[in-house]
Amino acid sequence: MKRKAFRAALPYTIPICVGFLFLGMSYGFLMKSQGFSVIYPMLMSLFIFAGSMEFVTVSLLLSAFQPFHAFVLALMVNARHLFYGISMLEKFKNTGWKKFYLIFGMCDESFTINCTVEPPEGVDRGWFMFFVTLLNHLYWVGGATLGALLGCVVQFDTTGLEFVMTALFVVMFIGQWEQNPDHRPALTGLGCSLLCLLVFGASSFILPAMALIILCFTLTRPKTTRKEAAG
Repeated sequence: MKRKAFRAALPYTIPICVGFLFLGMSYGFLMKSQGFSVIYPMLMSLFIFAGSMEFVTVSLLLSAFQPFHAFVLALMVNARHLFYGISMLEKFKNTGWKKFYLIFGMCDESFTINCTVEPPEGVDRGWFMFFVTLLNHLYWVGGATLGALLGCVVQFDTTGLEFVMTALFVVMFIGQWEQNPDHRPALTGLGCSLLCLLVFGASSFILPAMALIILCFTLTRPKTTRKEAAG
C-alpha cells in the first residue's frame, strides 16, 4: 500500500523538485553569503519548512532580538496557511498519525496537489498525501543544504536572490489562471490585495487583505453554490 502510494505521488512532485532545488539552493547560497554555517540552512529548512519565512529569517537572525516583531512578521508571512488548514480539515480526517506531519509539512505546493489531485483507484489518500508532503519536504531540505555546500566553494553576488520566492508565486498564479476558466477568485484576491495595499501600506496589508478575501468568498459562496447546484 505504501509503495503504491509513493509511486502515485512521485510524478506530481517532480516539477516541484526542480523548483525547490533551485529555490533551496538560492536560500542556501544566501545563508552562506551572510556568514552562516551549512548547519543553519539545513536545520532551518528541515524544522521551519516555510520558504518565504526562511528567507525573511536571514534578516531576523542578523538584526536585534525582537521576539514580538518576529512573531507578528511570521504570522503575516504565513497567514495564508490558516486558510489552507481550514480547507484541508475534511481531507485530513482518518489519516491517523500522518495527520501531524501533514499539518506540519503543508506548503503551498503540497497543498495544491493534495487539495486538487484525486489519488488513483486503490491508493490510500492518507499515504498519497503523506508522500507528496514528504517528497516536497526532502526536495527543499536537499536544495538548501546543497546550496550552502556549494556556497563554500563558489562565490558570487547574491543581490536579489530573495526575489525568487516572489517569482515562484507569480508563476504559480499564472499556472492557476491558465488552468481555471473561472477567474473570479483570482481577480477577487488581486482586488482585495491592491485595495489593502493602498489603505494599509506595503508593511501591513497582508492580514487585512486575507481577511477581506475570506469575507468576499464567504459572502459569494451561497450564490456560487446555488449556481453549481442548478448546473
